[in-house]
Amino acid sequence: MKHLAIMVALVASLAACAPAPQQPAPGLTVIAARPAERALLAGMRAYDDAQYAESEKQMQLALATGLASPKDRAAANKYLAFVYCTSQRVAQCEDAFRAARAADPAFALSRSEAGHPQWGPVYRKLFP
Repeated sequence: MKHLAIMVALVASLAACAPAPQQPAPGLTVIAARPAERALLAGMRAYDDAQYAESEKQMQLALATGLASPKDRAAANKYLAFVYCTSQRVAQCEDAFRAARAADPAFALSRSEAGHPQWGPVYRKLFP
C-alpha cells in the first residue's frame, strides 16, 4: 500500500510540475486502468506482501504490455532485480538493473536499497 501512496504523490507532483496542458492530465484512476500500469501496481503489492513469484509475473507483464513512463519501466525492472537477486539469479539481476538504467538514465537505488546485502553488491558493482 505504501507504493500506491507513492504513486499517487508522484502523479500529483508530475501534474504540478508540468506546464499548463490544453487538456487535464490523466488522473490516477485513468492511469491505473491501463493494463501495464495496473500490472505494475499489482506487482508492487505482491512484492510488499512477499509474494515474489507473483510480483515477478506482474512486473514482466507490465513491461510486456508497455508502461508509458520511463520511471515506471525502471521501477518494474528494479523490482525484478530484487526478486532475481533474492533467488540467486545474479545474471538476471544484473540485466534487470541495466534495463532500469536504460529506461531511465537517472535511475538509482535509495541509500537503504543500495545497502541491501543481497542486491546492493550487484548494483554497486554495475554502478559504482
